[in-house]
Amino acid sequence: MDKRVEAEAQTAPLTHQDILSILFGIMLAMFLAALDQTIVATAMPTIGRELGDVTHLPWVVTSYLIASTAVTPLYGKLADLHGRRIVLLSGIAIFIVGSVACALAPSLWLLVVARFVQGLGGGGLIALAQTIIADMVSPKERGRYQVYIASVFMVSSVVGPVLGGIISEALHWSVIFWINLPLGAAAYWMTSSSLKRLPRHERPHELDVMGALLITSATTTLLLALSWGGSHYPWASPEILGLVGLSLLLWIGFAWRLRTAAEPLIPLAIFANPVVRDGTIAAGFGMGTFIGLTIYLPLYFETVVGLSAAYSGLGLLPLTCGTVLGATISGRALVRLTHYKRVPMAGLGIALVGMLVLTVFVGQMSLMPFGLLLALVSFGLGTMLPVATVAIQNAVLHHQLGTATAVMNFFR
Repeated sequence: MDKRVEAEAQTAPLTHQDILSILFGIMLAMFLAALDQTIVATAMPTIGRELGDVTHLPWVVTSYLIASTAVTPLYGKLADLHGRRIVLLSGIAIFIVGSVACALAPSLWLLVVARFVQGLGGGGLIALAQTIIADMVSPKERGRYQVYIASVFMVSSVVGPVLGGIISEALHWSVIFWINLPLGAAAYWMTSSSLKRLPRHERPHELDVMGALLITSATTTLLLALSWGGSHYPWASPEILGLVGLSLLLWIGFAWRLRTAAEPLIPLAIFANPVVRDGTIAAGFGMGTFIGLTIYLPLYFETVVGLSAAYSGLGLLPLTCGTVLGATISGRALVRLTHYKRVPMAGLGIALVGMLVLTVFVGQMSLMPFGLLLALVSFGLGTMLPVATVAIQNAVLHHQLGTATAVMNFFR
């Protein structure tokens, strides 16, 4: 028997106090990444004005998303190979370095590059935190601990937009990146000590470097095409068609690599699992809707409605708080209900109706009904998130938890 497997079998079960200690450390790391996603949104118009480039402002978000999305599967695989602790600590360190570079950036394009570095670190923090929770608790109890994850997003969702608007108006936009230093240092210290007690489930395998390069390149070229299409170049232009064609070739190469590699980056058994496949697709569409609203609503509030940056952050509260409420209710239902998928099915129906009303009447309603509709949409989307995560984690082998969770977050 493998020595790591023997050590794993001899590991004493974690007590509730051990779980809470580890949970606090990873929640701090997750808060670091979650806060950065919400605090930047309301500061973007101010950043564009002060750096003198509003046209390319979306790249501040896009560069982070490209980097964090591309490396997410790699983080999951590395965590399955080498353990959660060292991979999580590496992500926190890279995130801190990127935050310092963001705060010191003298131009928009240098800020974009720094955000890319920040994304390389932040890409694995949330996925790894979800994986570590699955390591600690039984499948039946995982839904209950999703409430802790929801609380992190609730705090970051409430504090982030408001804090971003206030800081950009009263202080300087760079402060939103400087505050990552004490938070990052605390997260590093907490996770470094607490994760030493985490059970080990990794296996001695080799990393598929070629597969990692192919999926990273395919993702980057596709996101570039989606970002530039219709804004910098026409959709039918040679530049966009070339990027789409190159991405398609790289995805074909990645699929070939999955079929031929001795140990592919993502095992084919994960893709073949219907629970993983359907849950990943659902989570991807749901989170895509939420991220799109989070990015563009501050611009709508400030440029169309005429709100200040601070009030624009307050305008996001119905969206963010509704998601957390829906996730909390759905997470608790996982433990108590047999047919727990009925909760997200009903929630998504509510979200769909709310989005239809917003689409038809946007610009024709006051802020109060607009906020209520946003809350309904986000509530419905939130009910799906914990169910998809727990269902996917329960459908794979324990030493594949990191990879499966990272695949879900990659498509999200």
